[in-house]
Amino acid sequence: MALKSEIEALIHLIDDPDEAIFNQIRNKILSIGDEVIPFLEQAWENQDLGLLYQSRIENIIHKIQFDSVYHSLFKWANGGGQDLLEGALIVNRYQYPDLDTEDIRNKIGALRQDIWIELNNNLTAFEEIRIFNYILFDHHGFSGNKKNYHSPQNSYLNCVLESKKGNPLSLSILYCIIAQQLDIPIFGVNLPNHFVLAYQDKNNVMNFVDPEKENSDVLFYINPFSRGTIFNRTEIEQFLEQLKLEPKPTFFEPCSNIDIIKRMLANLVYSYEKLGYPQKVDELRELHSSLEI
Repeated sequence: MALKSEIEALIHLIDDPDEAIFNQIRNKILSIGDEVIPFLEQAWENQDLGLLYQSRIENIIHKIQFDSVYHSLFKWANGGGQDLLEGALIVNRYQYPDLDTEDIRNKIGALRQDIWIELNNNLTAFEEIRIFNYILFDHHGFSGNKKNYHSPQNSYLNCVLESKKGNPLSLSILYCIIAQQLDIPIFGVNLPNHFVLAYQDKNNVMNFVDPEKENSDVLFYINPFSRGTIFNRTEIEQFLEQLKLEPKPTFFEPCSNIDIIKRMLANLVYSYEKLGYPQKVDELRELHSSLEI
């Protein structure tokens, strides 16, 4: 850890008018990492040294926080991206660096508990989904945000849990996380222009019913944006036909958690492009590149 006196001395020099000297100071502060942020925030609050000083502090804090998100996301993906919730929380930190991740986990845990109480080992897959849908959409009131469909807040889990509104991807992520924590085999399906879920055939029922059926490891599909509506492969084929797209195996099969987080970042890029935030667009594209492993 850097000495407190060294950190304070560096911060005191942030308003140096010589750009070359400032860049040296900035790089030194950046090399210290997250531990310098409380000192920077305190200086921003307590030292009235003008707009240049304040804006430089703000930019340094943002750079440190962005680098932390980038490296966390890269590490998560490099480890296989096994924990979908962790990946979503890392992206959440891009917009909300002081996010209380434990609070998010607790809220999801409470939803899981409400569903778990209603489940038992004798339920069919369809009955499990009916319970899921009742608890999430009827009891807790989650719904698709059709009014502000492209709002970036629809992509951040803390906002979705607070407003109880989301886009197809964020509602699917929430649904998927809870299901997998309950050992229910529900996974994301990366459809073009939409995102849905697949209930995998854990008991090989479809192989027994129709051994020749293509993609028989999926029992059915779920659309969380439409209150958990259940549908089948034929409806995906019809959807693709409307889009004039050739069916591909990836449109019917579960995708990886890394693909889901890539989709989340792509959604955010689109949202911020529409709102006119070019810096955020560039940064989110950079985060997307961290997943190209």
